[in-house]
Amino acid sequence: MKKLSLLLLLIATLQASIAQNGTEPINITDLLKIKSVNNVTLNKDGTKVAFTVTSIEVDPASELNYKYRSQIYSASTTTAATPIQLTTSKEAATKPAWSPDGKQLAFTRSVEDKPQVFILSLDGGEPMQLTKHKYGANNPKWSPDGKKILFSAPISLQELIADSTLNKSHSIPSWTMEKPGFSNNDYLLPKSGKPNPDGNLSEIRAYLDKNAIDKKAIILNKLNFQNESAISSEMNFNHFFDINVTKDATPRLLTKGFYSFTNAEYTPDGKQLIFSGDVDNAENPDRSLESEIYLADSDSSNFTVILGQKDKRYSNASLSHSGKWLAFLLSSTSFVSVPTLAVMPINGTEKDMITIPFDRNKTNLIWSQDDKNLYFTGQSNGGNVLNKVNIASRKVESLSSSEIGITSFDIANKTLVYSKTEISNPSELYFANTDFKKERKISDFNDWVQTRKLSFPEKKNFVNDLGMTIEYWVMKPANYQDGEKYPLLLEIHGGPSAMWGPGEESMWHEYQYFCSKGYGVVYSNPRGSGGYGLDFLRGNINDWGKGPASDVLTALDKTIDLGWADPSKLLITGGSYAGYLTAWIISHDNRFKAACAQRGVYDLTTFFGEGNAWRLVPNYFGGYPWEPKVKEVLARESPLTYVENIKTPFIIFHGGNDRRTGFVQGEMMYRSLKVLGRPVEYVVHPGATHEITRNGDNRQRIDQMLRTYEFFERWIEKK
Repeated sequence: MKKLSLLLLLIATLQASIAQNGTEPINITDLLKIKSVNNVTLNKDGTKVAFTVTSIEVDPASELNYKYRSQIYSASTTTAATPIQLTTSKEAATKPAWSPDGKQLAFTRSVEDKPQVFILSLDGGEPMQLTKHKYGANNPKWSPDGKKILFSAPISLQELIADSTLNKSHSIPSWTMEKPGFSNNDYLLPKSGKPNPDGNLSEIRAYLDKNAIDKKAIILNKLNFQNESAISSEMNFNHFFDINVTKDATPRLLTKGFYSFTNAEYTPDGKQLIFSGDVDNAENPDRSLESEIYLADSDSSNFTVILGQKDKRYSNASLSHSGKWLAFLLSSTSFVSVPTLAVMPINGTEKDMITIPFDRNKTNLIWSQDDKNLYFTGQSNGGNVLNKVNIASRKVESLSSSEIGITSFDIANKTLVYSKTEISNPSELYFANTDFKKERKISDFNDWVQTRKLSFPEKKNFVNDLGMTIEYWVMKPANYQDGEKYPLLLEIHGGPSAMWGPGEESMWHEYQYFCSKGYGVVYSNPRGSGGYGLDFLRGNINDWGKGPASDVLTALDKTIDLGWADPSKLLITGGSYAGYLTAWIISHDNRFKAACAQRGVYDLTTFFGEGNAWRLVPNYFGGYPWEPKVKEVLARESPLTYVENIKTPFIIFHGGNDRRTGFVQGEMMYRSLKVLGRPVEYVVHPGATHEITRNGDNRQRIDQMLRTYEFFERWIEKK
């Protein structure tokens, strides 16, 4: 029997080895084959799991274009059965939620461009559309008795003022709208006059309001006037509703006022609801960065704050199964911080708060059935790691390796279900016990990877000038042979607080593609990266350029020292903050054959006005561009200051609608280099936002990667 077991083990090992040593190269169009598992959720007894699979499919309207489509699948956790697809509509299905008895699933699907809640019976049949809400319906959650669904919906300021059902008195915000020349917000009330450009002042104002409604003018009084793709004068508020799970039921508003609420859930007895949000009657929401946690009766009465403090954010509230304990995250309002994990009795106060020491970001707080342990994920040392904390001892145990990424998970009874990304496979579903042992892979959504020849990274590290240990990863070309020399591509991450590593799904294809083209790849987590604690995160305060550049270039130098990289064929690329750092590096170092910067920031002074991520300026540099000392630092840290030094052939990408960093940033860098007569090319992807490489138009994603490769090839081929 032992010999048979050993033989089976050897066969399985051989099969795994063959699967990871295919012969076909990764192609650019393999990007379209990647399927991603997410939204993992277990039923109450842990016997069934529901999850979404996002795929990329040909657009029926054009064979050259592709659309994302998410469908819901289910699987039994007690058998080894293949997952079953539950939804098939051309409209995406997302956010599955089990009914308490496990016989139905609630989910969302778009109807006339608005998400709506549907109910699917596991006994079969077509899903029933539960909501037909004019504002849409997101994130469904069942009441514990299974009779109601809780959901959220965004409502604009103008809609909330005008809606006689949600706002019977047509009240207006008590906090100031900051419209110059008006001491209160009465100007928001309907105008008495008819629109008339030649009329009295009231009629002129009515005429101007009509122009704004018809999109002939955008009037900005907001501090945050940029969304991801445009400038906007609109304010939106996220509110929660409940609805009976019966045909033709009408939603009931639970939260009120000109405020936004998030992360609502029922207490286990169904008698109360818990929310996060910021109800501040005095401060405009654009200026208020705090967040509180509230408790209310399930009919929304007795709305009370249970956690809140000036300059603090309380968020990610999670109730234990008994309803006795509340877990949450606590942080300052600064961007450059690591939230603290804390728990307290639900009927306690902040004096009863227990903090859990763990110097990493925390997400997805989920309690064990017995209230003794709390599970969560967090970026750490190159992976998205699953952790477990024992509440009594406050001890945190990391269950998964930093070599993989746990992208979504759930726990019920003794069952753990999760989606995982790793070098050998970008995304699959797995089962394990709650100690992350006895792992079983359940899905094969990306089995096409088995035929591909992959490059596996080797992890290395060094200590920088601040005494910080910098981790980096080296990937050899897929067809590497000893004695040969290869081009080496330095990849840099954005953020600046992002983190890269083997557990990062978003870069899986890009790294493998360049390795398949005969390039080596090196990437690192320089000072300022997430995943290494607060001191490391703050290591680039007032130093976005020189210090982080030193870290990534040291990783490059140490890779060159391995002997197989051709130092005459070095390349560099990065997006967002890494677009910034790419430009910084080539303005101080001329060793690269070619460089590519995507959606970068190049002038920090103007970035303050051009991008919706403008708060990075005061958070990292301690003030604003008009302050003399800060102005001096911003000039020192801006790549545009050193543009005359750039001689490296440079291709610059920017999305035509990228308002996170501001598309003028790319135009300024391009025009400056063009005036100087430098070898520069500028590529704009119309309609693209800052998210182009992660979830943007797939034809544009392919275009950007191919243009980067083609540009690099122009220069490394030159003698």
